[in-house]
Amino acid sequence: MRCWKSPVNITCKIVLLDQQQFTSEANDKTLGKDVLHEVLRRVGVHEVGYFGLRFIDGNNQTQWLDQSKTVFKQVKGQAQCTFYFGVKFYVVDPCKLSQESTRYQFFLQLKQDILQGRIPVSFDLAAELGAYMVQSELGDFDSRRHTPGYISEFRFIANQTVELENRIASVHTELHGQQPALAELNFLEKVKWLEMYGVDLHPVIGEDNNEYFLGLSPTSVIVLRNKNKVATYSWSRITKIYHKGKYFMVRVLESKSSEENTYGFETPSKAACKHLYKCSLDLKEFFKSNQSSDQVDTRKSDDFDLRGSQQFVRVPSKRYQR
Repeated sequence: MRCWKSPVNITCKIVLLDQQQFTSEANDKTLGKDVLHEVLRRVGVHEVGYFGLRFIDGNNQTQWLDQSKTVFKQVKGQAQCTFYFGVKFYVVDPCKLSQESTRYQFFLQLKQDILQGRIPVSFDLAAELGAYMVQSELGDFDSRRHTPGYISEFRFIANQTVELENRIASVHTELHGQQPALAELNFLEKVKWLEMYGVDLHPVIGEDNNEYFLGLSPTSVIVLRNKNKVATYSWSRITKIYHKGKYFMVRVLESKSSEENTYGFETPSKAACKHLYKCSLDLKEFFKSNQSSDQVDTRKSDDFDLRGSQQFVRVPSKRYQR
């Protein structure tokens, strides 16, 4: 008599960058890429290689969903799991992305990065970027529709002030005629030059027992101490990345001496170290793949099925009481 194992179903809650949510069912054979591709079809994006799904595992460690492994194996038997869609690989120049829908998702991700403080901005730049965000969503300033205080319905940075909102409103009046795609492109053009653009921060302890952050960026690994950059290791000069237990090591070919030096960092846990290691390998490979061409890689997957893809739609952001 043969025993049949009943299928395992997992309810996947997906949170998009525009904060819309939907659920999807996965079984014990569903791969990570199956879920990601479903999300990409839903948001109308065909350039699949820039994006990923984050989740929090049983050790309370944030992870990127591995596309090549089953969802069941990665969530370790959870009946329900929440996945956050977002940009995994930030291109050096997002303005060169070929599809408007892809640029829009980068725009949404960077709005979130600024709001949550991952990308610090000055007052003047916050006003300019905020105006581009409003122009993208509301269109041209119209005194009949945009009454005093309308900017306060939006959130651009943490602890924003009335002074900033007034400046954003003033700059918004100067953007007459810019269509959403152009406003978003101008936004990307400004943000791509910022020092913390695309930087993924990981807390570590250095060899001197001081606290640092390792930042994985599109071009390098940076070391931050008290928010100040103290070292930069270009991906092109990193010859080896490895880890053991809680310790993460980077071997770097020094530019001046042409000698190799190894730098070690202690992470909060073995799980955190493994996550940092995987993120570093993935980003180094992404950097390498983009060095072969001056053009932005379209990052299309050979097995991505376009059938069922929806037309991308700009979704209004959350409004707050004035």
